[in-house]
Amino acid sequence: MGLAVVLGALIGVEREYRSRPAGLRTHMLVALAACSFMVIATGVFTQALGFGPTARIDLLRIIEAVTAGVAFLAAGTIITARGHVSGLTTGASLWLTGAVGLGYYFIALAATGFALTILVAIRLLERVMPKKDDSKDQ
Repeated sequence: MGLAVVLGALIGVEREYRSRPAGLRTHMLVALAACSFMVIATGVFTQALGFGPTARIDLLRIIEAVTAGVAFLAAGTIITARGHVSGLTTGASLWLTGAVGLGYYFIALAATGFALTILVAIRLLERVMPKKDDSKDQ
């Protein structure tokens, strides 16, 4: 759970630095919540093994519930005003942070590394790329 919080914080720091609506605390809480659900699901699964072959536990439902809940939060960060959409990257980073919290350490570490690369390095690349002039479209 601690690793989930730390990895969520790493992603959240970048969003906080950019003054985005979902920052450090939000990303940490999303990762912690996802991890908590998986710990609970694993515990329920382990207990169900004691009930014999008739016990049915579907861990994929837990993952689906976490994904749906995080997607709901992520959608709340997306704002459309006057034809301009903002918050998509923050929404995507929240969704990813939910996956980071699910407890598979190697995948969580790799996903965090890729996320930070995308959020930081690609932003640098975007700064040097030519921008489309929106005023020509109007």
